[in-house]
Amino acid sequence: MAETKAQTLPPNRMGTEPIQPLLIKTSLPMVISMLVQALYNIVDSLFVARIEEDALTAVSLAFSMQNLMIAVAIGTGVGFSALVSKSLGERNFEMANYAANNAIPLYAITYLFFLFAGLFLVEPYFELQHASANITQYGNDYMKLVLICSFGMLMQICLERMLLATGKTFYSMITQATGAIINCIMDPILIFGLLGAPRLEVKGAAVATVFGQIVAASLALFFNLKFNKELTLGFRYMKLKAAVVRRIYAVGLPSIVMASIGSVMVFGLNRILMAFTSTAAAVFGAYFKLQSFIFMPIFGINNGMVPIVAYNYGARNKARVLATIKYAAMYAIGIMFLGVVMFETIPGTLLRFYDASPDMLAIGIPALRIIATHFLIAGACIMMSSSFQALGNGVYSMIVSILRQLVALLPAAYLLSLSGNLNMVWWAFPIAEVVSLLTCIFFMRKIIREKLNFTDPPVHPEAGV
Repeated sequence: MAETKAQTLPPNRMGTEPIQPLLIKTSLPMVISMLVQALYNIVDSLFVARIEEDALTAVSLAFSMQNLMIAVAIGTGVGFSALVSKSLGERNFEMANYAANNAIPLYAITYLFFLFAGLFLVEPYFELQHASANITQYGNDYMKLVLICSFGMLMQICLERMLLATGKTFYSMITQATGAIINCIMDPILIFGLLGAPRLEVKGAAVATVFGQIVAASLALFFNLKFNKELTLGFRYMKLKAAVVRRIYAVGLPSIVMASIGSVMVFGLNRILMAFTSTAAAVFGAYFKLQSFIFMPIFGINNGMVPIVAYNYGARNKARVLATIKYAAMYAIGIMFLGVVMFETIPGTLLRFYDASPDMLAIGIPALRIIATHFLIAGACIMMSSSFQALGNGVYSMIVSILRQLVALLPAAYLLSLSGNLNMVWWAFPIAEVVSLLTCIFFMRKIIREKLNFTDPPVHPEAGV
């Protein structure tokens, strides 16, 4: 079966096309979809902020819980898609099918955990952050629905990762863009009760989010069944196999831990900021939405890079692996430079998108300028960390994340907060990013020396870089 499929399928472009145009072709659709996603993030909070500042604060405090959910979903996706890409590079189609199909029940199990959280843990979560009764009510309205209906988001990520694993980034772009556009259209209608719809305020933002995710998941399923010929979806491959699950989470679990640490960081930093004022937490939430417009395209390049690196690692082509990482890092740093220029020159304009009060501007303008100093370093670190996952060393990425966010950022933020000067807290971001860069360089040199020291010729010896 595998030999027949290998004979009938043409060589995968990830192993043969020149790297620069290939990276651009695989990344550009994802960059576009991520920009749409970032626009949705900004618009979503923009409308919520016009209810009142407490509503924006509630959505900001909810971010760490949402981020945890996304962390588990994307981490599992990183694990199974890396295994799919590597298996395709090895021409092992049976393993590729098991990796893709075993992901479906894994996501179903994940949903049960977040369903429980939505039913029982939302209110205690906001109380732990010392939120006022008004902020807690807004947060309860928003988070309960997002968590209870998280099956849409989980299946969307699962099915999009199948498309990414085989290099079909155009279809993934269409699904993400469709979900985001639907969300942007429905947000003002449901939040403010336009066109005869009921005024749902923060709950309306949750309904729009959930509906967009369900539509996107349905579209991603259609694209996989119709166009993803390298994978076969079926019950035969869905029965969980311990060996496959272990391989998925050998890469995916460090990614889950790494992104979950981000949730811990956001939760802890919000508590530090709330000790100053709830407006500082609102600024932090606005920053995260604004920086997504810079970071999301970087993640688009990352999503285009990972399957190329994983495929060529499976094909034992060191030159193509290193060239892909190099060019991806160069593009990422270029985008980050534009982000630095924006945050340093027009921070007040950016914050006014959120109907910022004078107090919010007074806190937010220096905050954005200080935090932006780490953007260039972050671009290179994201690409190196993602390459560790693509090469099967997700533990390295996890260590980098732990050092950056738990060992460096949170302790630095706490110690700087003892000065009583809120502006000092923001310097924790560039401090942590320097720690991340030094660690990434150490691991990159180690992985090149130990894992890319191939002695046999590549599977596609004719491929250039």
